[in-house]
Amino acid sequence: MRTSDSLRKTYGETLVELGKDNKAIVLMEADLGNSTMSSLFAAAYPERYFQMGIAEQNMASTAAGLSLTGKIPFINSFAVFASGRAYDQIRSSITIADLNVKICGSSAGLSDYGDGKTHQSIDDIALMQVLPHMTVLSPCDAVETEQMVKAMVEHKGPVYIRINRNDLPVVSDPAAEYHIGKMTEVVGGTDAVIFATGVMVQQSMAAAELLKAEGVSVRVVNVSTIKPLDKDALLGYCEGVRGVVTAEEHSTIGGLGSVVCQALSKSKLPVEMLGVDDRYGTSAENYDILLRHYGLEPKDVAQKVRDVLSSK
Repeated sequence: MRTSDSLRKTYGETLVELGKDNKAIVLMEADLGNSTMSSLFAAAYPERYFQMGIAEQNMASTAAGLSLTGKIPFINSFAVFASGRAYDQIRSSITIADLNVKICGSSAGLSDYGDGKTHQSIDDIALMQVLPHMTVLSPCDAVETEQMVKAMVEHKGPVYIRINRNDLPVVSDPAAEYHIGKMTEVVGGTDAVIFATGVMVQQSMAAAELLKAEGVSVRVVNVSTIKPLDKDALLGYCEGVRGVVTAEEHSTIGGLGSVVCQALSKSKLPVEMLGVDDRYGTSAENYDILLRHYGLEPKDVAQKVRDVLSSK
């Protein structure tokens, strides 16, 4: 199915594939279809595609109504708008009623590097996971994106997925069983564990290689479902290690680090959180510059591991 390393293109292609047999799937777009790749569905099934314009609140409310007729609506926009601009409608019309609406927050995190703080979502996980009934997904690559979209269609209830704008190296096993809630060990290790999500999975894997050269053995776990968090699995991955690091392209307030710390509240393990520290994004010439500027490179992950292992 997957034809590239693009999460956005894979998202659109997977919905086109699923839409062949599942006529209940409908897509709604807030004037960004060529970027979110919902335009692929529009070309294949124009009668099931609704261009709502720059009116995310109306899009969310309309999706709620469509779900009541048995449709499976996917609403699409940049993550900052999909989660923030339509928050009240998502809360009041979708999650309170526990409706079967799927929300795609595209160009998530800092990945829309050229448009700056108004278009970069470092708070969408926090906004979405605080809502009762909402499932929150954060794929690390195109393979996992395809698996997630298929699972979203089968899942009953509201789901939010955040999609990176840039092509990312594939690190997921396409043959591995996937289900919502699953976290996956991608690197084995014994000294510390890194719980990472999104692009930080690849960054953490590279950090593990840096630390291996220093004689430090690091376990890396891809936490692609932020909510519901599998606490039993998380605690299992913490067994035997001397410290925990969390890594995310999101604010350290209300994101993966927060939920991991909550899950480990009764543990004596030291924890270090790596993410965006209480500030907005900014524009840059490319994505790598932003990851460097915000301290989200492999060397930064590796330093957090050193810090947590040296703490008393």
